Amino acid sequence: MFSTSFRGSVARPARLLALTALVGSLSVLAACANDNASSSVYNYGQAQREQIVRTGTVEAVRHVTIQKDGTSGAGVLAGGALGGVAASTIGGGTGNVLATIGGGILGAIAGNAVENQVGKTSGLEITVRLDNGETRVIAQAADVTVGVGQRVRLISGNGPTRVVPM
Repeated sequence: MFSTSFRGSVARPARLLALTALVGSLSVLAACANDNASSSVYNYGQAQREQIVRTGTVEAVRHVTIQKDGTSGAGVLAGGALGGVAASTIGGGTGNVLATIGGGILGAIAGNAVENQVGKTSGLEITVRLDNGETRVIAQAADVTVGVGQRVRLISGNGPTRVVPM
């Protein structure tokens, strides 16, 4: 009788802690998901700032993947918490503890893999021959259609360089 009530009294706070960690992790992940390599997105500090405009012609376009630098760790935390909570319903006694630990580890691995996939964006590597004869290569999100031979503007200064159609 003691072991059943003791296990029940310990399991509830552990599950509540794991659920709290999961919600917190998802909040962090959602906040970090706003990184953007789009030519159409300016952050607040870039607005109302003078920028340099150069014109040129697209020489080449190549599809690339833009990978977010590093991970926030939210995928590991969320996956570990979710895996641990789900596995905690398996077995009893020592088997329950081992299942919870194993579920947490497997969940953390899966959560990290999911976060890495979420951090990928389809992009373009655009080679531009400027009107002054120089060549520039810019990688950005594939949200603007550009093709070889197309006239474009390169907008730069105080932040990223953007390629936009004329």
